Amino acid sequence: MDLGLRGKNVLVTGGSKGIGLAVASLFAKEGANVAICARNADEVAKVVKSLAASGAKSWGRSVDVADPIALKGWVEDAAAELGGIDAIVCNVSALAVGNSAETWENSFRVDMMHTVNSVAAAMPHLERSKSASIVIVSSVSGFEIDFAAGSYGAFKAALIHYAKGLSNQLIGKGIRVNAVSPGNTYFEGGIWHNIERGSPELFKTAMSLNPTARMGTPEEVASGVVFIASPIASRISGTNLIIDGALTKAV
Repeated sequence: MDLGLRGKNVLVTGGSKGIGLAVASLFAKEGANVAICARNADEVAKVVKSLAASGAKSWGRSVDVADPIALKGWVEDAAAELGGIDAIVCNVSALAVGNSAETWENSFRVDMMHTVNSVAAAMPHLERSKSASIVIVSSVSGFEIDFAAGSYGAFKAALIHYAKGLSNQLIGKGIRVNAVSPGNTYFEGGIWHNIERGSPELFKTAMSLNPTARMGTPEEVASGVVFIASPIASRISGTNLIIDGALTKAV
């Protein structure tokens, strides 16, 4: 299936590892030009080089997405480097699980405000695209109560609400907005890899809740993100795409 992404310009925050890396890589394989950001400059450079191997234009920079000025600068420079913006995927999370003042502050600044600021910075460029799309990566913790209830779950819920509201506000401008909510997603260096090593009982419990007897992969999430961001999904806006292997039970 041709997703219609060849030559499109896509921005992915947090594109150096895990879901973000898988998303950026799949966009590049589909022929899109891709810009990424992450905090580690060496990791960003490595990914940019690998994306270029697909034949697409690629660019990246080390950015702390909690810094709104730096984030806006990255969006503006990415648009200049690629020649515009057709889609943006807001993927970064502080992974601040807990109920302390620090976890609430980190979740707000990173999960919530990095998304709001990214969208605001990209908006003038998206308005000039003929197939504009925004994808906001949330979590199943945003609509079901689990171990991440507290700051993490609350702001993931806010992101789903934000995406739904934006979809209604922007559809008249031809800009689609969707959320994607992954379930347990396992990759080296990711939260579940760390939980497996640091809290084996919690990991065992989480595994037992997965009907597929395994956690998902970043590539499985990326397939949904890239599809819903692509021009072929032109009628899909305002949805929350759940990618969890039937983990959750909410209707």
